[in-house]
Amino acid sequence: MKNSFIHLVEAVSSRKGRWVTLAIWVILVGVLSSVFPNVNKVLDNGAANLPKNVMSEQAVQVAKEQYPNNTGTPLLLVWYRDGGLTDQDYQLATGLYKHLDTKPLSAQNFIPPIGNVPAQALKASASKDGTAIVTPIFMNKNASTDELTVNLAGLKSYMEKQESKAIFEKKLSDAGLHVRFTGPAAIATDATALFGKADVTLLISTVLIVLILLILLYRSPILAIVPLIGVGFANGLAGPILGLLAKEGIIIVDSQATSIMTVLLFGAGTDYCLFLVSKYRECLLEESDKFKALQMAIRHSGGAILVSAITVVLSLCTLLLAHFGSFQRFAVPFGLAILIMGITALTLLPALLAIFGRASFFPFIPRTEEMIVALEAKKGKKVRRHVAHGKFSKRLGNLVVGKPWTVIVLSIVVLGGLALFSPKIHYTQNLLDSFPKDMPSREGFQLMADHFSPGDLAPVQVIVNTEGKDLQLKEQVSSLSFVDHVEDPIKGKNEDYLSFNVILKGNPYDSKLVDNIPAINKQVSDCLTESGIKPDSHYWIGGETSKLYYTEQTTDRDMKVIVPVVIAIIAALLLVYLRSIVAMVYLIITVLLSYVAALGAGWLLIHYGLDMPAISGLIPLYSFVFLVALGEDYNIFMISSIWKNKRTQPHRQAIANGVSETSSVITSAGLILAGTFAVLATLPIQVLLQFGIVTAIGVLLDTFVVRPLLVPALTTVLGRYAFWPGKLWKKDEEGSKGQAGL
Repeated sequence: MKNSFIHLVEAVSSRKGRWVTLAIWVILVGVLSSVFPNVNKVLDNGAANLPKNVMSEQAVQVAKEQYPNNTGTPLLLVWYRDGGLTDQDYQLATGLYKHLDTKPLSAQNFIPPIGNVPAQALKASASKDGTAIVTPIFMNKNASTDELTVNLAGLKSYMEKQESKAIFEKKLSDAGLHVRFTGPAAIATDATALFGKADVTLLISTVLIVLILLILLYRSPILAIVPLIGVGFANGLAGPILGLLAKEGIIIVDSQATSIMTVLLFGAGTDYCLFLVSKYRECLLEESDKFKALQMAIRHSGGAILVSAITVVLSLCTLLLAHFGSFQRFAVPFGLAILIMGITALTLLPALLAIFGRASFFPFIPRTEEMIVALEAKKGKKVRRHVAHGKFSKRLGNLVVGKPWTVIVLSIVVLGGLALFSPKIHYTQNLLDSFPKDMPSREGFQLMADHFSPGDLAPVQVIVNTEGKDLQLKEQVSSLSFVDHVEDPIKGKNEDYLSFNVILKGNPYDSKLVDNIPAINKQVSDCLTESGIKPDSHYWIGGETSKLYYTEQTTDRDMKVIVPVVIAIIAALLLVYLRSIVAMVYLIITVLLSYVAALGAGWLLIHYGLDMPAISGLIPLYSFVFLVALGEDYNIFMISSIWKNKRTQPHRQAIANGVSETSSVITSAGLILAGTFAVLATLPIQVLLQFGIVTAIGVLLDTFVVRPLLVPALTTVLGRYAFWPGKLWKKDEEGSKGQAGL
């Protein structure tokens, strides 16, 4: 394995191999891009998140079978006029439904007979203040988001001809009639449009932030472009491969996944590039032959890059164990992106560096002492000399080994203090809260909330197979303290099936009411049992409140399964790479502490700084997988330097040198990775904003506290036991020669 890796190193970084490697990448990306569709062309933003076996999803299926005329994806039209709707407004609504009766939309499944009733009859369904009505259109559940988008655009065009564009475009505070599309169909199309705009902004912003940071950190225009070229090729290869998998139905990819994948590629990809570039610069100070220097650099850093990439890929692939669709859909795109980026960093990047050579670092070109002497003799003046590690890096290394207990205590106080805020976090599963307040579908929903009874927004649907028995279900469910009332039941195709709409007291999306779903469940189950009916497969509880409850249950389950699996995978990889149980334990503990601290710090900024009452319930698992996996990248890169130094150096000197050798590149990589994730915070989608904030904070804590301070300080105080039971453990404190288990 080791020999194969060395041969690969020599091949891609040789005089001839560099051009062959570049040609292979160009041909590969060009062919795949021309043959397969890009992943952005085959996105599916309407895929289900909950498994089919949870009760809320079973209720949807039963409703589809028993009430076929009332099923479909609801599109809700909210009609609003401050001061009260006019007769002309009601006529516009009935006229629209007459039109849809004769010329239905292509994705239209069912509409109520609003077009056949007098306009005045609609007043009975208006809000108490007479300012708003809501009329539904049920769209085909199998309709794609693209088809829904076209249908809604056509519907809007027809209504604008009957009235004016102003009904959709003017602010709700303006006078006149307002119409807003909301409900699942409108939310799906608005979300797609929002992500479409966000993707362009995200790509441009990410490229700019990486480019600017690279120039500021390395002061070399060529070096700033080289990693971006590598990331561009990796993205060019990942896009069509994912597009093929999505087209064939092997995976489902949504806009949220592609947005985060872009950030991940630029952030993690640039990190891998910097790990190699920094070592290459060091080797150029000692080796005059740029090809030999590059081969030395890959041999020194290639193993760390390879293990880091494998760690992240395997950690991300644990998301395949999730039951929640959004988590599961992340696994393949993210895992494949990092895998391709790792391969790029070990093949294409060396080829590019071999082509540019020392010019990669222009105008601050690293040279050996002999080269500098020769250049000084030629120019007749002094030439600037470069050092491998700056004074600050050396001071930091000496500080850590000189006062390890002080460093440990201060680090734990900072991280522990922030971690104390994590239990105070409030979570929400309501997707609509993630979107901008001026998004049309959210405005429509807010109009409904402002002018109708909150419970009417999303009734809990209870469907029961009565087996022909007379149940007192309506009375029993109505007796629950959080229930406002229960509407009369509706019979299904099979008359034994009854559907009850349970109207809750308060906002049905509120977490307190969501937590009451088990109480409804128990009441219905008890009612069936008392009537001599076995509850199993005889009742179903659906609706948005039920869906939110089972979303919370499913994501909690995924967290309990995936977190220990990720920890086990990382533990195994660290154990294989470092051959030390002790090091494996404290490296994992530090990264977990950093993760909890990031959640606490993120909550402080999101809740108190941005005045958000809650964060998405998806954030803890999203951020855990990314922070733990990416955090171990820095662990592996720094600790591998210490381990290698330990072969020939005393314990404290090995640690001090390891810190000074890696602190600058880890700082640079951390700033770039945090910067790319921080770009997500500029988007108008709150779940991505929150994810970007928490992850960026976590990366910064890893970069400036855990990696350069806490980990090396712990390694210092543990002494020789830090390497137990590996071969390095047998070395004495003076660093007698021996072989490391690497």
